[in-house]
Amino acid sequence: MGYTLNKVFQGFYKDSVALMRLSRDLAAMDGVEEAGLMMGSPSNKQILMDAGLLADDGAAAEGGDLILAVRAKDATAAQIAADTIEPEIMSQTRAATGDSFWRPQTIRAAAKANPDANLALISVPGEFAAAEARKAINRGLHVMMFSDNVSIEDEINLKNQARERGVLMMGPDCGTAILDGVPLAFANKVTTGDIGIVGASGTGIQEVTTLISNNGGGISHAIGVGGRDLKDEIGGISTLMGIDRLDADPATNHIVLISKPPGKTVLPNIMKRIGQSAKPFTVCFIGASDLDLPANATVARTLKDAAQAALGGDAFAETEISETGSNNNGTEIRGLYSGGTLAAETQLILLDAGLEVVSNAAVPGAGQLSDDVDGHKIIDLGDDEYTQGRPHPMIDPEIRRQPLAEALADSSVGVVLIDIVIGYGAHPDPAGQLAEMLIAMPGKDDTIIIGSVTGTEQDPQVRSSQVKALQAAGIHVAGSNADAAIAALKVPGINS
Repeated sequence: MGYTLNKVFQGFYKDSVALMRLSRDLAAMDGVEEAGLMMGSPSNKQILMDAGLLADDGAAAEGGDLILAVRAKDATAAQIAADTIEPEIMSQTRAATGDSFWRPQTIRAAAKANPDANLALISVPGEFAAAEARKAINRGLHVMMFSDNVSIEDEINLKNQARERGVLMMGPDCGTAILDGVPLAFANKVTTGDIGIVGASGTGIQEVTTLISNNGGGISHAIGVGGRDLKDEIGGISTLMGIDRLDADPATNHIVLISKPPGKTVLPNIMKRIGQSAKPFTVCFIGASDLDLPANATVARTLKDAAQAALGGDAFAETEISETGSNNNGTEIRGLYSGGTLAAETQLILLDAGLEVVSNAAVPGAGQLSDDVDGHKIIDLGDDEYTQGRPHPMIDPEIRRQPLAEALADSSVGVVLIDIVIGYGAHPDPAGQLAEMLIAMPGKDDTIIIGSVTGTEQDPQVRSSQVKALQAAGIHVAGSNADAAIAALKVPGINS
């Protein structure tokens, strides 16, 4: 099991995104088997305990303390890793010029220091997130809450409070937004235009906005609402407010909704609000069927369909995929996804083709993933079972290594589907890391790997560079996630 070391930084706050990036760097150090950087909340300590990363020092930490946890091959390797990462932790709270400088530690101080700011991004452990969001809303600030593990009750109260104050409450668990051309959290640099998005899915928003941008259109705003907003308990409060905002926005001429199917009592309210608008809508509720749409709305079955519909319905230029040829006679498709909605879109395409599909994040019609259930396996690697105590795969693609090796070693697998999601907040070179993983993996030459890149040329990673890196590693690259799934269906032996 190696040696586990914990170091506690008392009263030392770091936001969740920064901690995930630092955790990635820590885990990559020589001799390190597993690592994590988390605030010392009870839920985070439980995550570290479940991962075998909690020692006595960490167990004694308070909610406002930062825990550095590392398990390494021996005590020396653990101490070297901790000593190496500590300056990086500390440097992010000091000015690059040398002397420390004041940074606001509270919403009140931040609002006072930046009186023109109109949005607060909340990225603290869930136990504290609601209190911070409430402070921001009381000051008339829009809120984007990256934090998760916030109760349904708190979410309802916060969204009602925001509605009363006339500000947006995006989240909790809102990972993507683009407001006035500014990408927030996990988002992409896209062309500005007249298409507005309201989405309960981060990677769904990223896929649609980048496809629109890459095919001649542009985005006015993309408003994330959090994954639970369209559940009956929440009532679609933020979705309806987002529609109101975009409907009143003179720069927005077409509105796209992206989500998993809404709750039964929420859906009629959403349809009613769409019908009250003079603007055209595209509705993409992944996996939903028999929608009773108003006259100004069209339904999109997939994310690609949604992007095409928003651009007027013209088909995108076909992306040529080199002949995939035959595989190792395996008949199963194995999908390994960092984006949950991209995994859902693939499930839908396979189901529409008449295939049996199982997933750990199953859409309607798919089965639940388990060892004794047959079907094409589509795995969401961003699900909690894979990310407890570890960074999200969009930040650290290392999570994909073991399931990828298992898929390539499985003779029943003929095609592996992967997604690469780039943009702000994402890994600096996910395609390069995937290519590095493949070098020593048996079976890579016998199994067809098909992927796509969600992103733009303006993103820090540069989409074309990521495509070239994948192709150089022998991976077939499609123009969209949907195209990759369709290409998998064309492989001999898969759809027979």
